[in-house]
Amino acid sequence: MSQDQVTIQATDGACKAYVLTPDPSGGGAGPWPGVIFYMDAFGIRPGMVQMATHLASQGYVVLLPDLFYRYGAYGPLDPAEVLKGDFRATIGPLMSSTDNHKAAEDSKAFIAYLDGRADVAKGKIGTVGFCMGGGMAITAAEYYPDRVGAAVSFHGGNLATDQPTSPHLQLDKIKGELYIAVADNDQSYPPEMGERFEAALTAAGVKHKTEFYAGKLHGWMKPDLPVYDAEAAERGWNAALELYGRTLP
Repeated sequence: MSQDQVTIQATDGACKAYVLTPDPSGGGAGPWPGVIFYMDAFGIRPGMVQMATHLASQGYVVLLPDLFYRYGAYGPLDPAEVLKGDFRATIGPLMSSTDNHKAAEDSKAFIAYLDGRADVAKGKIGTVGFCMGGGMAITAAEYYPDRVGAAVSFHGGNLATDQPTSPHLQLDKIKGELYIAVADNDQSYPPEMGERFEAALTAAGVKHKTEFYAGKLHGWMKPDLPVYDAEAAERGWNAALELYGRTLP
């Protein structure tokens, strides 16, 4: 497994990113499909790198950009510690530095970076996002329909709101396939929002699969959160890998 740090010139400045690549001795020398990993609201930290590394170990070149680059220096944050206090006061200013559209605009540079790597297979790429990043992964598929072959959202919140950046507003642009993994107890994605998002997906004719993870809470995929569930996380990763395996080069 290879782990590198790079700097990519994104829309509004220099964006630092991790690049995780498979171990050539375990799966050939590549090239491998590329995947953009959209972080959650706690930002870049060891837990995010651990998750991206896991995905890379399955045969993907994973780009994990720091989407809070507009904010400046921070952290790394420990989610368990942040959640003990007023977590909104901590992560609110970070989150306000980006949104679905800004992240999608930045993704033009991320895709170009992957295209420039000899170890990345040409053609379609995948996206995956967690919590805040779920909507970003979907929005990237809307902005770059000819490039994103598969988008995955794990416990993504605010997918169908009245905000102009809501992912459900441009679903008709998507040509790829979606996998949406939903906690059945998630204040950021209540049942009525889920119904609105599903209706928009159907109206747009998007090929997708939505799965509810019974008894799981928002954030169950992340190993550094108190709500982490290893069994459910394995189920989620397997679903994402099945989708990528069918849709990416």
